[in-house]
Amino acid sequence: METVSVNRFRDNLKVLVEDVIQNHEPLKVTRRAGEDFVVVSAADWEREQETLHVLQSSDLMRQIAVSIKTHTQGSGYKPTEGQLNEITGV
Repeated sequence: METVSVNRFRDNLKVLVEDVIQNHEPLKVTRRAGEDFVVVSAADWEREQETLHVLQSSDLMRQIAVSIKTHTQGSGYKPTEGQLNEITGV
């Protein structure tokens, strides 16, 4: 994660924010008198929140573990060719 001073951030706000959005990399902004803060795109923030929700849900984590196990064993759900075509839009 790149780190910049609050003064550099203020002077280059447009360029730095565009960089955060395009590269999907957060930017840490440091301040002399006060706590630092992080700039992140809204899309990245929402994705992180969804990930945290899944990780904090024991039911979802259990479903993922079962899915991984059945996939590894080759015993999971196998859609028909027609269903695969429907899913992939072919």
